[in-house]
Amino acid sequence: MRLIAAAAVSLVALSSAAQADLAGEVNVFIGTTNGGNTYPGATLPFGMVAFSPEETPLPGKSYPIAAPGGYEWRSNGIKGFSLTHLSGTGCTGASGDIPIMPVTRPVEMSPSADDSFSMYSSWFSHDREQASPGFYKVSLDNGVTTELSATLRTGIARFTWAKDKDANLLFRTSDSEVGSSDASVNVDPDKREVTGSVTSGNFCGYLSPDRRESYYTLYFVAAFDQPFTAGGAWQDMTVTKGARTAHGGTTYGDRGHPPGRKGSGAWINFDPAKTPVVNMRVGISYVSLANARANLEAESPSGTTLESARDAARKAWNVKLGQITVKGGTKDARTVFYTALYHVLLGENTSSDADGSYVGFDKKVHKVAAGHIQYANFSGWDVYRSQLQLVTWLDPHIGSDIAQSLYNQASQNNGVWDRWTHLTGATSVMNGDPSPQSIAAIYNFGGHDFDVKGAYASLLKAATTPTALDLSHRGCGVQCVGERPGLDQWLKLHYMPVGSPGWGSAADTLELAAADFGVSQLAAINGDAENAKLFQNRAGWWRNLFNPDTGYIQPRNADGSWKSVDFNVDDDDDYVEGSGAQYLWMVPFDPAGLFAQMGGKGKAAARMDRFFYNLDGSLAVTKSGASHAELDNEPSIASPWLYDFVGQPWKTQEVVRAAMKQIWTNAPNGISGNDDLGEMSSWYVWAALGMYPLYPGRAELVLGSPLFEETTISGAGVHTTIRAKGAAMDAPYTASLSVNGKPSGQAWLPASFVTTGGTLNYTLSKTPQKNWGAKPDDVPPSFGPMN
Repeated sequence: MRLIAAAAVSLVALSSAAQADLAGEVNVFIGTTNGGNTYPGATLPFGMVAFSPEETPLPGKSYPIAAPGGYEWRSNGIKGFSLTHLSGTGCTGASGDIPIMPVTRPVEMSPSADDSFSMYSSWFSHDREQASPGFYKVSLDNGVTTELSATLRTGIARFTWAKDKDANLLFRTSDSEVGSSDASVNVDPDKREVTGSVTSGNFCGYLSPDRRESYYTLYFVAAFDQPFTAGGAWQDMTVTKGARTAHGGTTYGDRGHPPGRKGSGAWINFDPAKTPVVNMRVGISYVSLANARANLEAESPSGTTLESARDAARKAWNVKLGQITVKGGTKDARTVFYTALYHVLLGENTSSDADGSYVGFDKKVHKVAAGHIQYANFSGWDVYRSQLQLVTWLDPHIGSDIAQSLYNQASQNNGVWDRWTHLTGATSVMNGDPSPQSIAAIYNFGGHDFDVKGAYASLLKAATTPTALDLSHRGCGVQCVGERPGLDQWLKLHYMPVGSPGWGSAADTLELAAADFGVSQLAAINGDAENAKLFQNRAGWWRNLFNPDTGYIQPRNADGSWKSVDFNVDDDDDYVEGSGAQYLWMVPFDPAGLFAQMGGKGKAAARMDRFFYNLDGSLAVTKSGASHAELDNEPSIASPWLYDFVGQPWKTQEVVRAAMKQIWTNAPNGISGNDDLGEMSSWYVWAALGMYPLYPGRAELVLGSPLFEETTISGAGVHTTIRAKGAAMDAPYTASLSVNGKPSGQAWLPASFVTTGGTLNYTLSKTPQKNWGAKPDDVPPSFGPMN
């Protein structure tokens, strides 16, 4: 049934996509500067291969990485084209494996030398660069034109050489973005192949000296359609002309980055007079060299052309993007929207091979059943908020596989559900325990084809039984090794005290409250009424950090005293990537309970006004200081939807639209801050639809207002239509709404709307409509403690 449903999704989406080339609406350069950390290269939805440039760092950088996505719009040098990338991460990078660089000068100095970047990189100009979903092309200043495309597990490249220059292709096998502990390369001119591997990991390792570790090995097989000779190889600072093999990693140095003068690789020579155009097919695998070869033969066999791969990739993107079609809006609005949806679909990545094999967290080889995929790269702290919900609503097949993948990882990791998993390793980045609400959200948005009972049992144990890792301070604060750091304190004190394992005690308390709410939803899904009640009550423990004297959620010592008598709401101590003012609102499952602590809806509304507006009445949605919202990062993104709960949805509509206009633009700097594997882009997509999955692990939707005149959403057997008379960027206010033909003043939709679909008909206005959604019965539900 699952495969039939998945096929139905594809057929519906393909029918829509056939009416328009929606990939043509995407600007893949959005987010490539200003901290967005996206990449412009060639990939497929959830692809294993992301074939994209690795640029030279901007002047003044103390480490050899342009940006975590490998690409910084302001940089004008390329040092290679790597086979893997992550989209929108923080820290200083991850993956970026096997940079391959066309070089038109002799290789004399070791490419591992500190000052070799200028020798073996090339300048370029954006006016000689083009990219779209599934395709990238650049004409380098060294005279080589490089074109890239991709299938799910393979890359295709074409190098067009200048006939009057050297034609060397460097394989910088050790030079993953944040380094490597080992690497190898083998050149075989007779077979026209270059093969090898790199062992790496080290995501955010520079922040935690005790977490600078490798946890995956990538294998590659590169096949060429033209003859070449073995140019040579290098190891560390030694260059050996004519050598065919090399071995050795860069190490992670004493600061968590490649220190220079370490590493290995090889280069091959072409004769540009005889073969000015060279095509390369490359397959990768995290299992073995044999599997990399098998992936290559399965997806890009001999004879595969760049054009065929490019066209197939564009069709694949049109299918996925075609699951949401819009009418109306400006060209820029459509581009920002479809680029956001594009980035959502880069979030998680395929890690199993064409035959279903994958390496688990136990470093053993496992195999998924036919028709299923093991996914990797799960930034849980980010994506539990709205990305997983959107992915699953559009394709429950993929959502289910992501849920099963997470359960597989935990089962292979001694029962630990890690917060931020990278390929075959646990990095433990960020705080809290995002897995319960993630799994519950996937299930409630339609992803049912996974072992939900096994996942619940595992997560229930993790929430009730402290482990040695939970008690450990290793990796803290950013990379605490426990699934629930300080769980013993949580169970004893009913809050996270200052000094316990974790990143920031106040933020940890709020994240664990959300996690317990997620467990309560999983309990309900599994028919466990007793634990559903228990954990919903545990979710209310955030109240133990609410100080009635200050009106804020603030850090508390284990003895019950407040950490500071003079609490500064702008301080980010004991919070994570936010301030006390911003974390106050992070109780998305029980706004009514939060408002009661504040003294009622009226006082809460007034405080929201001070949070979202400057004294002059202008909106303060980003870069307005720690006392105001920062809607370019996760701690604040739920907060504007809380106006719905005080009967003022027009302010939700106003604030959300202001953030859409100020933060999201059709330009390289059009994402202000890390896109976080599509989480922030998913917020934009939901906002443009006029709805948001506020509740961790539940499927009710709170409402804003739609951006486009008409939007259709096609999932697995679920069809949703949203029409908005008067829709425009400057018309965010809802004057009226009908749901499936019936007038409604409610500022929310029940979970059944997600599972059955329906039709929404809005009338929008350029002026606030303060009566709509203002009645007590119009506000969305809250889920506080149960009697």
